[in-house]
Amino acid sequence: MGPTSNFGPVVRSLRQRQRWSQERLAELADLDRSYIGEIERGDVTPSLLTAQKLATALQTPLSALIAVCEHDPSGAYRA
Repeated sequence: MGPTSNFGPVVRSLRQRQRWSQERLAELADLDRSYIGEIERGDVTPSLLTAQKLATALQTPLSALIAVCEHDPSGAYRA
C-alpha cells in the first residue's frame, strides 16, 4: 500500500481520535459528508486542495498527514 491508498484510513483514524462524526469533519473542512465517506473508504483520491482542507480541519500539517500515509496506515500520528 502506498500513500494514496492509506490516505482514507489515516483520515478516518485522525477523525475518530477527535471523536468527530463525518458530518463534523465535513463542516470544518467545507466538504460534503458523503465525500468524506468516499475518501475514508478509498473510493476517491482527494486533490491536494482537498487534502489541505482536511489537514487544516484535523489540526495536522499537510506534510505530517502525507508522511503518516507513507509510513503508518493505522493513523498513529502523534501531534
